Amino acid sequence: MYNMNGVRHALYEQSKAGMNFNNLSKLVISRQNILLAYRNVRGNKGSKTPGTDGLTMAEVDLLSAEEVVENVRRKFNWYNPKPVRRVEIPKPNGKTRPLGIPTIWDRIIQQCILQVLEPICEAKFLPNSKGFRPNKSAEDAIASFMYNINRRHMTWVVDVDIKGFFDNVNHTKLMRLIWNMGIHDKQLLVVIRKMLKAPVQMPNGTLVYPEMGTPQGGILSPLLANIYLHELDVWLSSQWERMPTKHEYKEPPGRNGESTRSKTCRALRKNSRLKEIHHVRYADDFKIVCSNRDEAERIFIATQMWLKEELKLDISPEKSKITDITVEYTEFLGFKIKANLKRNKWVGVSYIADKAMARIYRTLAGQISEIGRHKDRESMNKEIAKYNAMVMGIHNYYQIATGVFLSLDTISLRILRKLYTRTKYKGFSKTCPKPAILIPPKYRETRQIRYIGDYPVLPIGYCRTKKCSAA
Repeated sequence: MYNMNGVRHALYEQSKAGMNFNNLSKLVISRQNILLAYRNVRGNKGSKTPGTDGLTMAEVDLLSAEEVVENVRRKFNWYNPKPVRRVEIPKPNGKTRPLGIPTIWDRIIQQCILQVLEPICEAKFLPNSKGFRPNKSAEDAIASFMYNINRRHMTWVVDVDIKGFFDNVNHTKLMRLIWNMGIHDKQLLVVIRKMLKAPVQMPNGTLVYPEMGTPQGGILSPLLANIYLHELDVWLSSQWERMPTKHEYKEPPGRNGESTRSKTCRALRKNSRLKEIHHVRYADDFKIVCSNRDEAERIFIATQMWLKEELKLDISPEKSKITDITVEYTEFLGFKIKANLKRNKWVGVSYIADKAMARIYRTLAGQISEIGRHKDRESMNKEIAKYNAMVMGIHNYYQIATGVFLSLDTISLRILRKLYTRTKYKGFSKTCPKPAILIPPKYRETRQIRYIGDYPVLPIGYCRTKKCSAA
């Protein structure tokens, strides 16, 4: 719509070819890029959340397109970010997670920068990184991890938990890594540096001036995190996956379009004494897989030292460990994964993690209580629709688990009992007096659907495993 696809594709190809970029600011504040950024920020759920200036997208919507463009250009050329509003988001364990909320205009400027930098960085990122990237997801990360178990027969897992990653990113190191990506526009680099140094307004009103870290909640922060940890991907891959060989092999693309480097790996196994390792990373959460405990212990120590020396990051000793997944589960992105012996081969099995199961139950039980509070049919149907959306979201995320049905079956009866208790006097029934509406196609085969009046309630226990593939 705003003629940016061609520009982004050109940036990607130029970055792939190793070009440096010295004049990106003109692209950042181009009319089509600003209007696209405005549309994207406007479509975000957080557009109604005000920053420290109290401004929301509703006020920006009153401006014309030309006024929006002019405002962004003026603020970018004389950039001075306003304080970031800090809020504390409660976590299931009782602790809180800090979230930074920039002002609307700062969000639009960050989105403008993201749209230009993303294709440049994507051309250099490795396929091991799955988080906060276009066309990548947690499903890809889990699929790659399972591939290492099922096809590469690797059953020792190294968990390295980075202590407070987003709060401990070294600004000087980050700016150097951005430069290494080929981003040499000095005006743009100054703007990014000012964003990192933007004061943070704490809940009590005091201002804190950060010396390190990237604020969680900033639009640009996920990309900056991936740039920072790209060095880790490169180093881990250089230990095996991308070790140069005497002969360059022609590698066919995998099912997802990415090369498996299978021929190269076979040659390394045959002709080298290197210890085979593979890794999968989703943001700051990553897994390293090995064949035996000795290799796992060596790479665990080496990774810890490398993070400290190169990226100035410490690990959390209580959360970092080595796991033999033939004996016990390892957790990754809300899944718990284990290797079972089947026909003399180790086969990966996955379930929903225990903490995730507890969180699912609390979420659904709370929404059922909301349904029960409403007396009029229209309000109750709206709450049922929210409940159904939660169920479908849970199913869509966890359906790649091989034992997703077994996991959800453990809470299905408890949820059904709570639903019956709270709505038995509001028309709760196994059948619908008239043809039911709003039943998604994949749920029409099950008899587990219940009804409140003529409105369907989707069953949490009905979820089929989805087959997924990884390169």
